[in-house]
Amino acid sequence: MPGFLVHVGASIMCPHAGQVSVISANTRVMVSGQPVATMSDTYMVAGCIFQIPFGVGTKPQPCVTVQWLEPALRVRVNGQPVILNGSLGLCQSIEQIPQGPPLVTATQMRVKGL
Repeated sequence: MPGFLVHVGASIMCPHAGQVSVISANTRVMVSGQPVATMSDTYMVAGCIFQIPFGVGTKPQPCVTVQWLEPALRVRVNGQPVILNGSLGLCQSIEQIPQGPPLVTATQMRVKGL
């Protein structure tokens, strides 16, 4: 499915309102003056407040990373598929438990990919 290319400055959130930061190794391809995000980049989540029931209380189970499952099919940067605003991914806890899909809420609106 076509979509706009995600870049380092894009606004991405976990399902529990945690902010996702993109740490990119890409220094060659830019959109809006910022590196394009690829599947091999690191996606760290901060500020997730998710908790699960545990015994008589709760246990913090915050999202800490994002693993992308469906990147762009045709667009690559340095041999790596780029991430689109409609790409499918999963936020994961420190124990690698899937927590839900990330939400790309704002990105550049000039370059599309498939």
